[in-house]
Amino acid sequence: MSDPKALRSEIIARGPLVVIEVPAGLIDAGETVEECAVRELKEETGYVGVAEQTSTVMYNGMVALLDMSLPENQNPQPQLEENEFIESFTVPLASLFEEMKKLEAEGYAIDARVGTIAEGIELAQKWKL
Repeated sequence: MSDPKALRSEIIARGPLVVIEVPAGLIDAGETVEECAVRELKEETGYVGVAEQTSTVMYNGMVALLDMSLPENQNPQPQLEENEFIESFTVPLASLFEEMKKLEAEGYAIDARVGTIAEGIELAQKWKL
């Protein structure tokens, strides 16, 4: 992940759909939103991150930053549950909207969170915000 401005995304099988999402999951008993975000990131992608900012837009949303210089982030290994199929990949934020349009044209479903982020970045670029 050489571009520091990138979104860590996932391809997840959800029944008959294959969905493009961001790492996410349920909060365990006694766990904070921040702890959940960091745990789910590690379980689903293998990356070690730091909870940076709670989202005011998404319910229990959290931004986790990755320090790619950490040794544990050099060869990340997901810790998937037996019934999970998740393929992790990175998309530069500058081309996120176009990449999501391509994936949707290929038949992937785009999760609303990812689509909203992509559209927001696209509008910010278009309007030079």
